[in-house]
Amino acid sequence: MSYADVNGINLYYEIQGSGRPLILLHGGLGSGEMFGASLAAFTAGYQVILPDLQGHGRTADIDRPLDIATMADDVAALIDHLGLDKPDVVGFSLGGGVGLHLAIRHPEKIGKLVSASAGIRRGATYPEILEQQGQVTGAAAEFMKETPMYELYQRVAPRPEDFPRLLDKIGEAMQKDFDLTDEVRGLRVPTLVMGADADMVPPSHFVEIFNLLDGGLRDGGWTGEGRPKGGHALAIVPGTTHYDIIDSPLFATLALAFLAKRD
Repeated sequence: MSYADVNGINLYYEIQGSGRPLILLHGGLGSGEMFGASLAAFTAGYQVILPDLQGHGRTADIDRPLDIATMADDVAALIDHLGLDKPDVVGFSLGGGVGLHLAIRHPEKIGKLVSASAGIRRGATYPEILEQQGQVTGAAAEFMKETPMYELYQRVAPRPEDFPRLLDKIGEAMQKDFDLTDEVRGLRVPTLVMGADADMVPPSHFVEIFNLLDGGLRDGGWTGEGRPKGGHALAIVPGTTHYDIIDSPLFATLALAFLAKRD
């Protein structure tokens, strides 16, 4: 359990296991503990680095907006700080978005990426979810006191009283429009696009992302000659939602199978 002063933030991280480096990036209002159900599978063959992103878990917030691109820069700086040689990255939800920005902004720093349950256009999210996101403010803190997210924050955060501030920042961030279509189309990092079959966005959105990566546009061929040239892949995890995909045994199985294949 350590802290790294990187990119203007005191970033908490843990390292578990040994082998090729693998960074796991958690979802919103979570921490590295979100990977508890699959951590043993990842640490069996990897040196796993678990950072807590800005304002989450054991990383205290600082005076800057919650911006996914900036958080990606934090992770890039952590890679340099630890001297990691092109680690693979697995991100879920918020962490999946951070992973995508990391691959877009710092492709030379990472090996492969698994981006799970992360859309690339705000408009792809179901309207009722956008409506719910619009209600996320610090005023909601009182109503979240019985939730696992609140319990985790109160247990590990350096300043537990900052929870309403975190909700304000997350709510503000979720109101910003975004569209990474052009950036994803030029992605050079081999990427597994993963989503639940009942996610915050329809499965067709994950197919759309795969299409942008030259996937799903033709028959793959007997020897895989028709697969995407960049080594990209797609996985829709059956029987899961945005809220439990990370706990499915298939989450680690699919991610590890993708990461293990080296061209």
